Amino acid sequence: MDIVVNDYMETNIPHIYAVGECAEHNGIAYGLVAPLYEQGKILAKQISEVRTEPYKGSILFTQLKVSGAEVFSAGDFYEDKEKKAIKVFDEQNNIYKKIVLSGDQIVGAVLFGNSSEGNRLVSIIQKKTDISDLTKVAILNQNGEDSGDSLTAAMSNEEIICGCNGVSKGTIIEAIQEKGCSTVNDIKECTSACRSCGGCKPLVAEILQITLGSEADVSLQKEPICSCTSLSRDEVIEEIKTKGLTHIKEVMFVLGWITEEGCSKCCPALNYYLGMVNPTGYEDEKQSRFVNERMHANIQKDGTYSVVTRMYGGVTNSHDLRRIADVVDKYDIPLVKLTGGQRIDLLGVKKEDLPKVWKDLDMPSGFAYGKSLRTVKTCVGDQFCRFGTQDSISLGIMLEKRFEGLQTPHKVKMAVSACPRSCAESGFKDIGFIGIDGGWEIYVGGNGGTHIRGGDILYKVKTEEEVMGITGAYLQ
Repeated sequence: MDIVVNDYMETNIPHIYAVGECAEHNGIAYGLVAPLYEQGKILAKQISEVRTEPYKGSILFTQLKVSGAEVFSAGDFYEDKEKKAIKVFDEQNNIYKKIVLSGDQIVGAVLFGNSSEGNRLVSIIQKKTDISDLTKVAILNQNGEDSGDSLTAAMSNEEIICGCNGVSKGTIIEAIQEKGCSTVNDIKECTSACRSCGGCKPLVAEILQITLGSEADVSLQKEPICSCTSLSRDEVIEEIKTKGLTHIKEVMFVLGWITEEGCSKCCPALNYYLGMVNPTGYEDEKQSRFVNERMHANIQKDGTYSVVTRMYGGVTNSHDLRRIADVVDKYDIPLVKLTGGQRIDLLGVKKEDLPKVWKDLDMPSGFAYGKSLRTVKTCVGDQFCRFGTQDSISLGIMLEKRFEGLQTPHKVKMAVSACPRSCAESGFKDIGFIGIDGGWEIYVGGNGGTHIRGGDILYKVKTEEEVMGITGAYLQ
């Protein structure tokens, strides 16, 4: 349930305020960070007894990058009798622009293929700028006019440049003038601008150019995938697409790799990119995978390996346990340990024994070594627990069987808890599911590792079918 607030962020209880995604204003609960900063400014002035204009809602805008394709939307981008649109489709460069007008004001926009104008359009929408004197070319910025230093220079220091992290123009200028930032990357490290989606990089570069002039390094400094090349991830993927490259050696030769063999970072990455671009036609180059993936086991510091079998939802039986025990005795495996994901780990297996161990186990691999779904941890659920509200074991097994073996850029761990007590630690997984009365809450982005982080709620659903659909879409 959201907390209803008025135009000054006050709840129905005097002197109690709320901001962010828990706060409902005029029937809207915003799920993005930019409205939180706008609400926070109103609240700060309100509790400081500084005169302020009331909060009238936020212009929603979102910028995504999906496999190298830039996507941006802002405001009300649907057309009707009152709102008309200007559209451009550049088929040669795969660029689409749609600007929605209501009278002499821009009220919404959709950009695909090139989203560099996103921040400029958001500023125009928020200011309700009268565009009656502008031509269609200027509005769409087809020839590059009306988007450079003049617009950025006209912004006030209070205007937000990085909507993801709430970094204002004034904060960026202060970092340049007082902290010696001279590159876009310096500003990212100092202020967190550009740290998330990266859509504000062009504006940050413009502010840098205005402030420092010729001393500024305004290159956007795309990080190469490894030391074998100067190309970034997005550039490599684009080259694979446009040149129709089909295997790793071809990519390295055509794109001018420094070393012919590549390295332990770029070989697995190129193998993944090629499969991502051509999922049905590409043949996986197993020798380019990490050693753990080639051996189907995790190498340990003494040179031996650990083997983890698949146990769906952490559930096993006496037959499988006897089989595991027989393998442990036969191959003199020194340590048998339960993992944090409710699986049995056989540690200390010799490299030469690995094929025979897997043959004798005759059980599916738990992919404990892979860039893929590792485990789905579960609690005992409503079948046994008196606090449980949902069948966590069945859902955990369903999720694990659906997504096992899926190749991902990094390992993925899930957990399913039958109630908000979260005995399976669902709130600290990459994707976690917590049972509530009448459905499930889905959490994402959690991490129980070096940097502990609680997950963010993504969705509330009523059925297991909805859980599977949302999870599949999120992983995709």
